[in-house]
Amino acid sequence: MALPPILSERLRLPVVAAPLFIISTPDLVIAQCKAGIVGSFPALNARPAAELDRWLERITTELAEYDAANPDSPSAPFAVNQIVHGSNDRLQHDVEMCVKWKVPIVITSLGAKEFVNEAIHSYGGIVLHDIINNRFAKKAIAKGADGLIAVAAGAGGHAGTLSPFALIQEIREWFEGPLLLSGSISNGEAVLASLAMGADLAYIGSSFIATQEANAEQPYKQSLVDSDASDIVLSNLFTGVHGNYLKPSIVAAGLDPDNLPESDPSKMSFGSGGNSSAKAWKDIWGCGQGIGAIKAVLTTQDLVDKIESQYASAKERLMSV
Repeated sequence: MALPPILSERLRLPVVAAPLFIISTPDLVIAQCKAGIVGSFPALNARPAAELDRWLERITTELAEYDAANPDSPSAPFAVNQIVHGSNDRLQHDVEMCVKWKVPIVITSLGAKEFVNEAIHSYGGIVLHDIINNRFAKKAIAKGADGLIAVAAGAGGHAGTLSPFALIQEIREWFEGPLLLSGSISNGEAVLASLAMGADLAYIGSSFIATQEANAEQPYKQSLVDSDASDIVLSNLFTGVHGNYLKPSIVAAGLDPDNLPESDPSKMSFGSGGNSSAKAWKDIWGCGQGIGAIKAVLTTQDLVDKIESQYASAKERLMSV
């Protein structure tokens, strides 16, 4: 099944930048879109809620101005992530803002609700829902999502535990629509491998934390450069949902990364620390297992250029086999 035009016609690479809590702001999103990949941010990053209207106005206006000045290489579309969970008391407001500004792509997480999908479809937008297993994938499509983001083992932040080979294979047995893969994708070779497995697009998060435009403290960015996959810890302590975090930040918070207690999932909380006094994302830094590929803090443009070069080289090597 062919991808909808919004996910194919204006992309330099088959890549969607994942929405990063706290880190993704208009500066990063605009840079990602201008570089030719889908840029995204969580609606909850715009605080207070009224700020979301201003963010969407800025992103929409600046990208339109860029497109007018660069008709031969227009920007990629952008996406807004909505947390569809009972703890999010802003959901209705934030969806209304997406409708007002006709956000091209909405990414839904931690729950699927028909009214969100219907609202986005009302103006021609599409909804991608992130899932960690085949059961959730089927529920999301049944409730009206247009596509899926398969969050496999090794993804940063809230992560799945299934191998990407297993997860993609199971979904493709019944679903022919837009399918993205998330989990340890940090270079062009991994992007190509995602497509070879059956995904349409790669979903990249952690690499964009180590960019100049990212709203992250310098020690956080440098920690990504200095760390590798062995420095990633999977725990549900900090939000009630299992996620991958950087070991050095856990140690800095006075905790033993090798002996973290289990959290109570019923006290799920985003950004408040769950059952821990250390705040997830702010004090405890989310990151995926693919960080071994991060060697320096780059501009977003330079990072996308690097991934494109690696992607082209990988395709060339594959064709020569």
